[in-house]
Amino acid sequence: MAQTKDYYNVLGVSATATQDEIKKQYRKLAKKYHPDTNSNDPKAAERFKEISEAYQTVGDAEKRKQYDQMRQLGAFGGFGGGGARTAGGGRGGPAGGPGAINMDDIDIGGLGGLGDLFGSMFGGGSGGGARSRPRGPQRGQDVEASLEVPFRTAALGGTVPVQLEVTEECPTCHGSGGAPGSKMQTCPECHGRGTVSFGQGGFAVNRPCPNCLGKGQVPTERCPTCNGAGDVRTRKTVEIKVPAGADTGTRVRLRGQGGKGASGGPPGDIIITFTVQDDRFFTRDGLDLIAHVPINIAQATLGSRVSVKTLDGKKVAIRIPPGTPNGKRFRVRGQGISRDGSQGDLIVEADVTVPESLTPEQETAMKAFAEAGGLKY
Repeated sequence: MAQTKDYYNVLGVSATATQDEIKKQYRKLAKKYHPDTNSNDPKAAERFKEISEAYQTVGDAEKRKQYDQMRQLGAFGGFGGGGARTAGGGRGGPAGGPGAINMDDIDIGGLGGLGDLFGSMFGGGSGGGARSRPRGPQRGQDVEASLEVPFRTAALGGTVPVQLEVTEECPTCHGSGGAPGSKMQTCPECHGRGTVSFGQGGFAVNRPCPNCLGKGQVPTERCPTCNGAGDVRTRKTVEIKVPAGADTGTRVRLRGQGGKGASGGPPGDIIITFTVQDDRFFTRDGLDLIAHVPINIAQATLGSRVSVKTLDGKKVAIRIPPGTPNGKRFRVRGQGISRDGSQGDLIVEADVTVPESLTPEQETAMKAFAEAGGLKY
């Protein structure tokens, strides 16, 4: 069996990394390879897709637990040299027999069986086809994506358009995989079972047949649009609603807008994780906003009043008292970020600036000021 992706290697973290470490690394990589900031680099889009796929599994504690169990069994790197592939047994004994691991029987929270999630990792095509036993309607696959959001949109709320790739039923064959007018016949690879087995020693791992994609049948002529897969990848633009007070790592779920369900099942969801862009004026501390306002030496020494813009574009007046030191903070109540009924404040920090040069008159006045105060220079 061919070597397959290791999600920990994809993210560049240890298999013993904490969930917080994985999340931090994902945000870093997602920001670096996001398609919006790498429009001229097609490889970046593929890397971003690979990163998102990895985080979808190991970024969730329950899914990661299932993944680690399969990883320990050798399901992601062969069984010490690879086992033969058979339709009915292989080296590991009969499919479904003692010691066999049927990936369809292991569910990971709404994504279907592991046969769906890991089908491509074992060399197969798309998952989601019929299995070796009759199955009812199946929910469509969730689609996860990272979205960069402007600072003020995240703070105040709003909408951001995003293009997403989703799996849809092929419009030519309507999911059958066959060309118009073709007939279906028993798959010669799996002999109609819909699964093949890989194994060695005392157990085997079953997965959907890569030839018929788990359906047990193949058309006499494959559909020219989807090449027999029954579905196609399409891009669609979705308006994402950003809730007020959103921060990096905030997630929103768009129910029913993900991958199409199989056999009449409901569609999956779209799950968006936000990455908030920096702002040139504001920084954020929880629900508080911090604004750095420059003042000159005269204003800091003698006192002054400065006007500061708030997040919504209004202005508030701040009184700078005489003798204000650099870094002094002034709090304006209720002018921060609002979220879930809580309201932050605006914190104005004084940045005392020093002139790079003085006119002769200014220099004379400054010296007189220093001497009057008993200052040495």
